[in-house]
Amino acid sequence: MSQEKLIPIISLLSRALLRIRSTPPRIIASPPTQPRRAAVAILIRVVPSPTANLPVLHPTQPSLTEFFDLDWVKDPNSRPEILFLHRSTSPDGDASCSQPKVRNTDEAHVVFPGGRMEPEDEGGLYTAMRQTWEEIGIDLAESIYTCVGQLDDREITTSLGKRLLMILSPYVFVQLTPHAPPPDPIPTATLHWTPLASLVSPHLPPKWSTVTVDAASRLAPKHSAILRVLVRVLVGSMEFPAILLAPSRNPSASIVQQKTNDSPEQDRPPLKHLKLWGLSLGMTLDLMSYMILPTPNNDTKGQPRNGDAAPLSPLSEVMQLPYQSVAEDFRMEYVAPSLASVFPRFSYPDVNFWIWVFGKRYREVVRGWEASVRAGGTNDRRINWPGSALSTFYAAIRKALVVVIVARALGILLGIAFAGWWIFGGQ
Repeated sequence: MSQEKLIPIISLLSRALLRIRSTPPRIIASPPTQPRRAAVAILIRVVPSPTANLPVLHPTQPSLTEFFDLDWVKDPNSRPEILFLHRSTSPDGDASCSQPKVRNTDEAHVVFPGGRMEPEDEGGLYTAMRQTWEEIGIDLAESIYTCVGQLDDREITTSLGKRLLMILSPYVFVQLTPHAPPPDPIPTATLHWTPLASLVSPHLPPKWSTVTVDAASRLAPKHSAILRVLVRVLVGSMEFPAILLAPSRNPSASIVQQKTNDSPEQDRPPLKHLKLWGLSLGMTLDLMSYMILPTPNNDTKGQPRNGDAAPLSPLSEVMQLPYQSVAEDFRMEYVAPSLASVFPRFSYPDVNFWIWVFGKRYREVVRGWEASVRAGGTNDRRINWPGSALSTFYAAIRKALVVVIVARALGILLGIAFAGWWIFGGQ
């Protein structure tokens, strides 16, 4: 990893995008019972140095390899950025913002542009491009943009993985020119261009935080207030890892405010916390893993550093991924960085303990996944390792919650019985 620290961010990005282009994504077919699909666009640009000599625009745009050979791109002062957006409201059916409600209303959560596939869409790529145009006014069909490839499909499920909601397909795009037409976002969207150096850097690793989610919002029916209160008392809350982002200072991020002087946005206080978590964090970590993971011909891939000691994650030194206690013994983010973003910790320690107790099958799945990575240098594309890992982990959570709720209920009943005996038996 010490050698990785000497590689500039632009070189890591180049390697990542070339690997994404050459790696077939894992495609998940929609079952007949749930055909809904969605797609998001992950847009990356390179901001040139103020002193760079920019080339004259040509009718034909460079290939991906030629793009990273351009002088203004290779300039040490160039700045690769990734686009996030904050929605003040959640559009119906938007897969990229299908996050549960959180307790802290001062937090602003960022997502990627995208949404649900319509029947007339030609495919996931078309959906990502259409949604990006409709929501933020960036036309990814223009020649100044190119689609690098697709990341693995992701299954979006209901609470604790009980039922499949839809399949989400992330597509990676790159802006091939130093400048582009200004975006035209809808009034409820605010753009945030985030430097990749703030996410992957040996010197300034990202600042990790948490997002607290009310467990009752995932486990109890919406219209049952009494049951939601009961679940909140018995189970507590869940904490998900999140990365703190600085609000963008790019002029394109202020277009929304300039164009909506009469909108309610003007009456709201400025954002205090900008957090990347959940689905969006998982897809970001998938992208980042291509920047850090060793190439298949690297002799150091997957090898322990000190005898039989567990190998460090290729991301651990640079990104400082938060470890979950239920999986710390096998460094789960070695095989799938995005897994670290979806596994919650509960506010009650006994819930986390019982998840670990019932997580034997889950740990076996992830160890098998890790073995396939070490043996072949890449994931076995024939097996849906992420789906198997998530389903077994959710199964462990469900079993743990049953045990905890039953134990709490028995404790309450025994406490009531003892209080009754002490009050009436003592007379």
